[in-house]
Amino acid sequence: MGMMHIPGHEGQKPREVSLEEIRSVMGDCRLCQLCQTRTNIVFGVGNPHARVLFVGEAPGKNEDLQGEPFVGRAGENLNRILSLAGLRREDIYIANVLKCRPPGNRNPAADEVLACSPYLREQIRSIWPDIIVTLGNPASHFVLKTETGITKLRGRFHQMGHFTVMPTFHPAAALRNPAWQQLLEADFKMLGDYLAAHPAGSGLEAATMEAAESERSDALPSLEG
Repeated sequence: MGMMHIPGHEGQKPREVSLEEIRSVMGDCRLCQLCQTRTNIVFGVGNPHARVLFVGEAPGKNEDLQGEPFVGRAGENLNRILSLAGLRREDIYIANVLKCRPPGNRNPAADEVLACSPYLREQIRSIWPDIIVTLGNPASHFVLKTETGITKLRGRFHQMGHFTVMPTFHPAAALRNPAWQQLLEADFKMLGDYLAAHPAGSGLEAATMEAAESERSDALPSLEG
């Protein structure tokens, strides 16, 4: 999968293209069947310069109605546990693998992911976060290119090129399982420790950014294909 064509850009570098430009290219997207059943496209929301990008699976009922990711009880849970990492909602960016709700909140189909993933790729390239937090199995499997379950993936960081990836439980699923909620909170505390130990603007971050710009054609290896 190559770079998405963004008018006015050729071989875009990290942080070159704005989220607004990507959303403009998306328009009234009709690349898959979900356009027939959605209420709203749920593009993403948050800080365009966030150090931490959260990636979920797809919009649910409330997200589809409001056009914003992680609202309702799942959003309330996420907002609460963000403080465990020393973060606020306005500090982060939140997106999903799919931008439209699958009927009945079923898992994304392969053709839907294929059609929608270029938008997520460009969102990641635009924000160029230090850390990607994947919420639940579908998002973790997509970003990390693995079929390993979230219970085995969580609790540690995974390095994917420039990006440090932290898989963890989806806040909605954790609400239904107190044991998972405890593990989710432990992961967010681990995230906070990592951010404190790796402040923004470190020498490592600058070196990684420079290397990424020189090899930007391979900037997002975890999201290829």
